[in-house]
Amino acid sequence: MKPIDKIKYKKILLFFLVIVFFVKFIIFGTVTAYQAIDLNQRGIWTRENNAEKATTEEAQEESDHIKWVDFNLTVEVMEKTSKLDIHSHVYDEEVKLNWIELISYLACKYGNNFSSFKQQDLDDLVAKLQGGATIEELTEGKKYFAYYLEAYTAILGEFIGLHHIQAINQNGEKVWEERYGIKAFLPIAKGYYFSHYDDFGNSRNYGYRRAHLGNDLMGSVGTPIIAVESGIVEAAAWNQYGGWRIGIRSFDGKRYYYYAHLRKDRPFIQDMYEGKIIAAGDVIGYLGMTGYSTKENVNNINVPHLHFGLQLIFHESQKEGINQIWIDVYPIINFLKRNRSEVHRPGEADTDYVRKFEFMEENLHD
Repeated sequence: MKPIDKIKYKKILLFFLVIVFFVKFIIFGTVTAYQAIDLNQRGIWTRENNAEKATTEEAQEESDHIKWVDFNLTVEVMEKTSKLDIHSHVYDEEVKLNWIELISYLACKYGNNFSSFKQQDLDDLVAKLQGGATIEELTEGKKYFAYYLEAYTAILGEFIGLHHIQAINQNGEKVWEERYGIKAFLPIAKGYYFSHYDDFGNSRNYGYRRAHLGNDLMGSVGTPIIAVESGIVEAAAWNQYGGWRIGIRSFDGKRYYYYAHLRKDRPFIQDMYEGKIIAAGDVIGYLGMTGYSTKENVNNINVPHLHFGLQLIFHESQKEGINQIWIDVYPIINFLKRNRSEVHRPGEADTDYVRKFEFMEENLHD
């Protein structure tokens, strides 16, 4: 190759590399912007958000909070351990079992792979605890027990406990009862049909290609949607991905419940607002098919359903941005089928549905 040809070749190569660099920059910047909008799920990524994210990331690097959780718990283990916990408290047994401690112990034994669960392992653990051993003694030297205990407490810590709820007595009257048991509710009201499958992580392509970070519960438009846990409403407005949606934060700040694609025109109960205190089992809105539109109040979802998601927050920097933790709630939905909130419409046909039996727990008193 002649010297002149080499020069031309180098210039062409340099020009090509510059073009490739700018194309990658444009594509990467566009995808990042879309990711920020979707993972936020509560608004538009602003310059102020970026500034805040920079400072919170610095704080995150200096802290030792949990950065990721693989929620692989099976319904079988949830049901068996919860029954042991509830039975030991209801019948006032000398040894009070804690289902989250039982789960965390088994997570250590199986490397968090609960497909390896054996009933004998749970029986042996319970026998040791009832025989006088403590969970601290049994987990001494287990490197990851503290991690599993914190993670599963963050997910399930308020699902079982002491609470008060109304019931019908022998005279047909409503009375308050003190109970120890499951105090979280299925997000679909009692008596309303729904179907679902484990779709967590499936591909979604509206706006850009991304993973589905929740569980879709297929049902009929207008089905009353129920608050799974007591907490504070943090979002009740339009989002182009979730349509009309509600976000409720647990009182301990660890969980953010996300209910999306609510009904067109009248998605929420009439007195819904950000900052509202919600009790577990309350009606909060109605199933629909809104979303996938920058224009408000549009039905662009093909099949009516509730998108239900659960985000874990171990550090406030995880609430927004690209470092969020969303878990697969499919087994949680199946577990909560045993506890559904019964609703009725006390007024005329255009009034909201409300729960039939009132509920009270300690945090609601505060």
